[in-house]
Amino acid sequence: MALVGLAHGTSHFTHLLLPPLFPVLMSEFDLSFSQVGLLMSVFFVISGLGQASAGFVVDRLGARPVLFGSMLLFTAAALVASMADGYAWLMLVSVLAGLGNAPFHPVDFSILNQRVSTPRLGHAFSVHGLTGNLGWAAAPVFLVGIAAMADWRTAYLAAAVMYLGVLALLVWQREQLKTEVVVRPAGATRGSDLAFMKLPVVWWCFAFFLLSTMTLAVVQTYSASILKAVHAVSLQAATFTLTAYMLCGAVGMAVGGFVAGKAAHTDRVVGGCMAVGAGLMLLAATGWLGGLGTMIVLAATGFAVGIAGPSRDMMIRRATPKGATGRVYGTVYSGLDVGFAISPLIFGAFMDRGWYGVTLAGAAVVLLLSVYAALGVGRRTAEARP
Repeated sequence: MALVGLAHGTSHFTHLLLPPLFPVLMSEFDLSFSQVGLLMSVFFVISGLGQASAGFVVDRLGARPVLFGSMLLFTAAALVASMADGYAWLMLVSVLAGLGNAPFHPVDFSILNQRVSTPRLGHAFSVHGLTGNLGWAAAPVFLVGIAAMADWRTAYLAAAVMYLGVLALLVWQREQLKTEVVVRPAGATRGSDLAFMKLPVVWWCFAFFLLSTMTLAVVQTYSASILKAVHAVSLQAATFTLTAYMLCGAVGMAVGGFVAGKAAHTDRVVGGCMAVGAGLMLLAATGWLGGLGTMIVLAATGFAVGIAGPSRDMMIRRATPKGATGRVYGTVYSGLDVGFAISPLIFGAFMDRGWYGVTLAGAAVVLLLSVYAALGVGRRTAEARP
């Protein structure tokens, strides 16, 4: 659990390899919100396309070699970022990081589902989600902190060293990460490999991830800029709010591990938590609470959404046909990447027009739509059971 969690944390750290320093990079290279939004869209388009296909690779080759390759790509992305001399370099960073990020959910869940006993899976998913949130929380503090003490190029060099350190630990403990490959039945065809895609519940899961992630992308990419523009919050304070959101999400994940282990209807847990999160975000969008109040409410939103995390993963597991873990998780979690890809483009246009409150309100509405998708997953999973 710890090794997979650490690896997952580095992948989430990489989601925020660029955004915390967007204000600095925008000034350095004279970029707009739409341009930096496109960087994130490219990252997640590549990650999403790669994730859907990575599931097949993980099922055939095993998770471990794919994981090691991802860590090397993260290292390369950080090194390129440290040498960036313009927008094209930053785009290359997005491409490399997106390729490295692509296999993570098929890798992680293949290892956890094979090496963790069923009674402990709720806690395993809790650790997985918690460490992911910690990775998100660490990135702004790590990158902005080092950039403030030295400069942004040094921050990216430090990130490259961090990635290499994690890779060294994973290689050292590689026996703990070994998985059995899926044996292809005699006479199996490409069509049989893709049979899972005919299941409606798979696409309801995909829709849930797409919608819920669009909201998270707004928080990660634009919350600091919104707080600065609307409430005149400093960059450091605004960045701390993003870290607080992720830390509260991590605490929510820890609580959610106990909830997921006992919940008979995980879809209802997910839907209820997302509904509460949407309400809190709508409150933050009004601007009535001032800078401090808005920061507190956004952090509380992270806690509400975090509780849903382990139940969400259990919900997906129950909807997954036996022997298709890598493929289903790769396809379903590519919805996460699609959401991250399209959200900055849509809401980046809002930001360029100064529609800061509308941006947060729109993110809340999309999160509310994910409630319907979660309940749809629950209904179709129940229908598929004998």
